[in-house]
Amino acid sequence: MTRVLDFDSRAAVAGSVKSLVVLVHGYGADGADLLGLADPLGAHLPHTAFVAPNAPERCSGNPFGYQWFPIPWLDGSSEAAADAGLMQAAHDLNAFLDAQLAHYALPPEALALIGFSQGSMISLHIAPRRAAPLAGVVAFSGRLLMPERLQAEARVFPSILLAHGDQDPVVPFEDMAKAGQALSDSGFETFGHVMRGTGHGIAPDGLSAALQFLHARLPDA
Repeated sequence: MTRVLDFDSRAAVAGSVKSLVVLVHGYGADGADLLGLADPLGAHLPHTAFVAPNAPERCSGNPFGYQWFPIPWLDGSSEAAADAGLMQAAHDLNAFLDAQLAHYALPPEALALIGFSQGSMISLHIAPRRAAPLAGVVAFSGRLLMPERLQAEARVFPSILLAHGDQDPVVPFEDMAKAGQALSDSGFETFGHVMRGTGHGIAPDGLSAALQFLHARLPDA
């Protein structure tokens, strides 16, 4: 069964849409948490629409927010429940992406994902396993789930930008290097940006790196 995701969106500044960015929020947040990124990014990507879905489940650790899947060390769930939740949420998010591409009449290569924390984790999980490559994935403050399965399960190889604060107390900074190594070893064009002095968040220099990455890959000009 596919769960339909609620979402909010920002129209392209220029009116006509040539590309799409989907903002994938973190654990305990919602789509509105990242939708504000459309303002600084959209000013430089005028033909890009921005869409921010809510994850499909209420967060057990924060009933006012949402989760893509359970996190055992935070909510006491089992590893089996976390794995099953990831698989179901990946199915839901893929269906959402397909619906948004159809809505805007865009090809997959005109779509990029920006994830934060758990949103980065699910974005990095689904993008290599889709039938056609996306323009790219920007993963802030996340980690690569199941790196041992990536080589066997990857079907496409979109470009990846990993950005992480070196003072992150939630998702260890070391996870960025681990993800980068696994992605590079599996044949992905992978870039890294260290947000120095930053905790679990998105610093201005990280957003600038994301903009440069997206500007080079989205058909926005």
